[in-house]
Amino acid sequence: MPELPTTARGAATRRRILDAAAAEFAERGIAGARIDRIIAAAKTNKAQLYGYFGSKDGLFDAVIADLSDRLRNAVPLDADDLPGWAVSIYDENLRHPELARLTAWLRLERHPTGRLMDDAPDDGPKLEAIKAAQAAGRVRQGDPAALMALVISLAFAWSPVSSYHAASAGEPEDVHERRRALLRETVARAVAP
Repeated sequence: MPELPTTARGAATRRRILDAAAAEFAERGIAGARIDRIIAAAKTNKAQLYGYFGSKDGLFDAVIADLSDRLRNAVPLDADDLPGWAVSIYDENLRHPELARLTAWLRLERHPTGRLMDDAPDDGPKLEAIKAAQAAGRVRQGDPAALMALVISLAFAWSPVSSYHAASAGEPEDVHERRRALLRETVARAVAP
C-alpha cells in the first residue's frame, strides 16, 4: 500500500482523535474523560493529540466545534418550515445521539447559564430568516431567538438528555412517526401567527 502524504495522514489522525474524543466525552464528560482511552481508541499517541489540540480542554472545544458544524450543516434552518426543521433535529439526534450528550456535558461542566456556546458561529442569518418570516406573516411575532430556542427545545424532547424518555434509533419506526407527527403539530401551533 502506498504511503499517504503527511498532510493526508495528519488529517486522518486528527479525524480519528476527534471521533474517539467525541465518544469518550459523550460518555464520561470533560472531567471523566481520559486521554489514555482517547489515544488508544484513535491509535495515536499523546504527542500527536497535544500537538493538534494543546490540551484536554482544547480537544473538547474542537470536538464541540466539529459536531456543531456537522449538525448545522446536516439540519439547515428553514424559517418557513420550523415544524419540519424540528423533525429534522429529532432525526439527527437519533442518528447522532452523542451531540445531545456532549451539549449536556458542556452545559453541566462549563456553561450552566446563558448561551451554550459564546464563541459559536453567529446565529444572525437564522434569526434574520425568522424575522423575515415574521414580517411576511408566516411566523408569530416575538423575539426570534426565543422562538428558535423553543423549537430546538421541543425537538430535543426525546433526545438522549431528555428528563422523561430518551429515544433511540432501535425503537419501532411507528413510534418515531407518532413522535414526529406530534412534534410537527406542536411546533406548528407554537409558531403560528
